Amino acid sequence: MLDTYGRSYVQPIIKRTANRLLNWGLTANQVTFAAFMIGISASVLIFWGHPFLGVAVLWISGFLDAVDGSMARQSHSSSSWGTVLDVTFDRIVEVGIIIALALRHPDPTILFLLMLLSISIIITMTIFLTVGAVSDKESEKSFYYQPGLAERTEGFILFSLMVLFQSYLVLVTIIFIVVELITGLQRLLEAKRILNETK
Repeated sequence: MLDTYGRSYVQPIIKRTANRLLNWGLTANQVTFAAFMIGISASVLIFWGHPFLGVAVLWISGFLDAVDGSMARQSHSSSSWGTVLDVTFDRIVEVGIIIALALRHPDPTILFLLMLLSISIIITMTIFLTVGAVSDKESEKSFYYQPGLAERTEGFILFSLMVLFQSYLVLVTIIFIVVELITGLQRLLEAKRILNETK
């Protein structure tokens, strides 16, 4: 939701950063790899007991994840391979955060909730990617980007709350699960509407 409606406010910063990195001779895929490595380091920092630093690094990774797409569009180098890398690396970074929290909190209740969170993310992303693959609708990305209650920014906010307020990990994880499931249902209903329109 925030990605869809708030992107215009941060886009000038993203575009300036993209321009600067392109002027330095970097490619969009190189920044994608950099964002991935930084994102993975966030989970390592969280596991080592540095939640504030881990969250800061996570958001840097997320910012670069937005910059790489802008770089690809500005340099006319958008590719299907770049999209595959971007989506795959995003999920690995998220899994890394979940694993780091699971290792720090091996309580059965928390582990069960983290498992449910992983399942809810899988369901929501499956709907998102499937609709993007079968839809004829277009967006600025290389596939149809389906908006929803929980997009990348909401996920980062909820992951940040899980990391920074680990004494409330159960509550925040439950909220995250509910938000993901609502998003999945929202996208499923929109998918039905979109596909009915194409008949």
